[in-house]
Amino acid sequence: MTPFDIGLIMTGVLLVLVVFGVRVAFAAAFVGLVGMIAIFSMRMGFERGFMVALKMAGTIPHSKSVTYALSVLPTFILIGFLAYYAGLTKHLFEASKRWLGWLPGGMAIGTVFATAGFAAVSGASTATSAVFARVAIPEMLKAGYSPRLSAAVVAAGGTLASLIPPSAILVIYAILVEESVGKLLMAGFLPGVVSVIIYGLIIYFMAKWKGGAPAIGGFTWGQRFSAVPGTLPIIGVILIIFSSLYFGFATPTEAGSLGAFVVLLTAFYKGMRTKQLFQALHETARLTVMIFTLIWGVLVYVRFLGFAGLPDAFKDFIVGLYYAPLLIVICILLGYAVLGMFMDAIGMLVLTLPVVFPAIIALNGGPDVSAADSALGMSGAACAIWFGIIVVKMAELCLITPPIGLNCFVVSGVRPDIPVQEVFRGCMPFFVADVVTVAVLVAFPAIITILPSLM
Repeated sequence: MTPFDIGLIMTGVLLVLVVFGVRVAFAAAFVGLVGMIAIFSMRMGFERGFMVALKMAGTIPHSKSVTYALSVLPTFILIGFLAYYAGLTKHLFEASKRWLGWLPGGMAIGTVFATAGFAAVSGASTATSAVFARVAIPEMLKAGYSPRLSAAVVAAGGTLASLIPPSAILVIYAILVEESVGKLLMAGFLPGVVSVIIYGLIIYFMAKWKGGAPAIGGFTWGQRFSAVPGTLPIIGVILIIFSSLYFGFATPTEAGSLGAFVVLLTAFYKGMRTKQLFQALHETARLTVMIFTLIWGVLVYVRFLGFAGLPDAFKDFIVGLYYAPLLIVICILLGYAVLGMFMDAIGMLVLTLPVVFPAIIALNGGPDVSAADSALGMSGAACAIWFGIIVVKMAELCLITPPIGLNCFVVSGVRPDIPVQEVFRGCMPFFVADVVTVAVLVAFPAIITILPSLM
């Protein structure tokens, strides 16, 4: 049996474990360790091979957790929880409602814009959905909106946190493929704006066509402008993060730390208690540990894949196909759409990227290829960023598609009166909207690459 055969067998074992409900972090670490033991035992005997594999697996958590790029995650996560406990989400929703409520489906459109604003300081999709399920759904139901649409808007709006910086999942992608965190975060901004616009348009036309989302009026210009000051702290944090990343006068970690400090001061000004501060810190620590554990486990598996030779074999297979490169990319994205029905977004990416990413770069012509000589019409560096945004957008789909659809379960959990089946049905138009967004980003890659190219 060759290392390649061991790689295929253990990857199959990993998929079986994940399907039967074993956490991705633990399943990946177990499979990676057992696979390395098997490979090293073939080369140097069981006793020595066991010790070498054990020592190698044991050094990975420390060597990777001290990476400076990872320190950005807790700062971005903390911003979101502090903003929630400071009550800033209510100000965002109220301002959006007053400015956009006059449109057909205006309160739902306003909810999308409010979730986008919160996503720009949060980075966690499920947290965004949970927050606005409490804030926005009661208001929409009171205004005569259908429960299905109200819940679906919140679930779909929460997915924007995966794309709009500061996105935790984009940071994980950058670490896994060793790309610039700052450039990837900036690359997500315009696609996030496109997603918001397409969501807004589909809500508008649904409200005009099917009803169930009446316009609300009665707000004077004075009332609209009076709602703006409550949103200024979040706008300030967004400007701090974006300007820091774009002009390069601070690292992503420094920008996140400064943003968290600004939100903390705002929270204390608005009367946040010590108990609420500890709750925000506790939630931040829980989510950070979960993400770090997932990264550690998957990196053990990634190290095993390298010894088994699976990434190189898949890369050679993809490059050797006699089909148009863009068609191959589309087929890979369809694979992500199917896989997203059975795995959560982060787990799906960390398991597939070690194999798929090298193949995409090779398909385009390699990491050093110029745009003129490439197969997809962009340089190797631009292709890495472009594929990251595309694949993260595909990961968003799994947050609103059955049977996993984590955002849908979160919304239904906060609002038990709305069955999860209703939330899934309501999300179908937004699934179509996401497919349209992916098509636009594939057809016009400059939407993704323009901002990073200017940095």
